[in-house]
Amino acid sequence: MSPNKENYLKTIYELNYDFTKITNKRISEIMNVSAPSVTEMLNALSSEGYLTHSPYNKIVLTPKGNKVSEKLVRTHRLWEVFLNKCLKYPVDNVHHNADALEHSSDDDLIDHLNDFLDHPQRCPHGGIIPGNGQGETDADDKLLSMISDGSRVQIVRVSDNYDFLQYFGSLNIEIDDIIEVIKHEKFDNSLVVRKEDGTNITIGAKAIDYIFVENR
Repeated sequence: MSPNKENYLKTIYELNYDFTKITNKRISEIMNVSAPSVTEMLNALSSEGYLTHSPYNKIVLTPKGNKVSEKLVRTHRLWEVFLNKCLKYPVDNVHHNADALEHSSDDDLIDHLNDFLDHPQRCPHGGIIPGNGQGETDADDKLLSMISDGSRVQIVRVSDNYDFLQYFGSLNIEIDDIIEVIKHEKFDNSLVVRKEDGTNITIGAKAIDYIFVENR
């Protein structure tokens, strides 16, 4: 299978836990590719038995596609942990290099890498590493956009999109931070949250669909 096809399967697997319908548009946004390219690739993956889809229905991985995708996500996230923890790559730059490494990694190498890293539970973006989750999955997380005013939550995961990660870094908040949801702005659907130090920040409407939290 080509690296490009593997990247699509990995993205679709991760979007299964994003609480939004998996659409061509969403895949296009996350992968920074054109809509026609997405359509062409989905048709190819469907014909090979990795997923089912139609223009108006949710894209669903088949058991064959899910098995391949889970393995790819596990490999990718372990390499992200290694790059960030051992080589000190910044969080917003690990994705591209992990992509290159995952496509040339066999099962034995990944098992040794996992042992070397002491079986980490989450990648630097907060995603659960399949097989290491201790009973947890990404499905345990909630979108920040779904949280009611007055709720106290902890940021546990963010979407692995380069442009979003640049924006997220500018907000001066991090994974594991605890925040209080103050209010959803009616005018532009942005969200005002309060950090533990009492600082209020406003997060854009699009970004709150890229941030995942757990109640605290």
